[in-house]
Amino acid sequence: MAMSFAALAGFVVGALAVLFYRNQIEAPNRSGETAETEAGALPQGIASVLAVLPSSAVVLDAHDRVLRASSAARAFGLVKGDRLMAAELLALARQVRRDGEIRETEIDVAAHKFGHENTNFAVRVAPLGSHGQVLVLAEDQTERRRVEAVRRDFVANVSHELKTPVGALSLLAETVQDAADDPEAVTRFAGRMQHEAARLTYLVQDLITLSRIQGAEEIPVPEQVSIDEAVHVAIDYCNTRAGAKDITLVTGGTEGLRIWGDDELLVTALRNLIDNAIAYSPERTRVVVSSRPAGDSVEISVSDQGIGIPEESQERIFERFFRVDAARSRATGGTGLGLAIVKHVAAAHAGEVSVWSKEGSGSTFTLRLPAFGGTAVAAPPSIPLEVAP
Repeated sequence: MAMSFAALAGFVVGALAVLFYRNQIEAPNRSGETAETEAGALPQGIASVLAVLPSSAVVLDAHDRVLRASSAARAFGLVKGDRLMAAELLALARQVRRDGEIRETEIDVAAHKFGHENTNFAVRVAPLGSHGQVLVLAEDQTERRRVEAVRRDFVANVSHELKTPVGALSLLAETVQDAADDPEAVTRFAGRMQHEAARLTYLVQDLITLSRIQGAEEIPVPEQVSIDEAVHVAIDYCNTRAGAKDITLVTGGTEGLRIWGDDELLVTALRNLIDNAIAYSPERTRVVVSSRPAGDSVEISVSDQGIGIPEESQERIFERFFRVDAARSRATGGTGLGLAIVKHVAAAHAGEVSVWSKEGSGSTFTLRLPAFGGTAVAAPPSIPLEVAP
């Protein structure tokens, strides 16, 4: 149960109790009638408090009829007409009515508001007055639960991914120490240590980048970014790796396009897409980076002639640490974060990334980003497009 909700619920219950007590005291002074509030009416002022609550709020009378329900309670399907639809909540309300004890729990309710998935609620139920009225407060914590689950998975995955190179470095260091009298073995194991150290460096760098942009918040001060320049810089980063596999990096499409955004983030996304294409492409093939206008957006595509992605995996490839072929990813030095970074860069630009792929025929990843000036218009390019050596 979230502490913030418990504190809020406690405050609301206390405030409503004070309102009810004041109504009891002030009623004779106003009208000369008895201080008892009618069982079927809501005490004065309580409706105003319930109206401003962010939580789903329901007030039941002594016969389990709904006297007042917030719009959120109806939107989530907790209330229909004058009935509380969640049987578990109704049973809890009856217990509270019988013994006057405040109760807290968590329940799952079929979420009419969000399709067929269940919604998880933190619930507090309290007596309200002396006529059997009961207050039900329900806070939707589905998103919080989802974020917590993602965080736990992320921490577990990071721990696992860090253990692998760190463990390898420790083992290799011991091996080098034992083989101190064998120069050839020392050289061989030192090379493997460098490989694992580089892998660890890439992982830490990707984690830092992902941490910086994963909030999916738009860039505070977007600037004019040249697509041609961003592609040129990204290709410069990837030339060495492409040359090692004799892969040709080709640029094409419409020159002079610009977007609103951050040039460093765009280069990071393109570099990850190009690196990914190189890693999963056979030797002596081509990777093509092209751009074209698309109404109020610019589309930048990275296409390869690689092994392709199975259809059942295409929906998950942008998840952090998800790998279609884990063994191949480790062999190529991938961190499993590249495509997640691309997705978050697209989100930060109020854009999107999509993929087309067919096993054995290659893949095409497309970034669609808002154009500078609201319309994708080509301007004279500052850097000519060219075939990378």
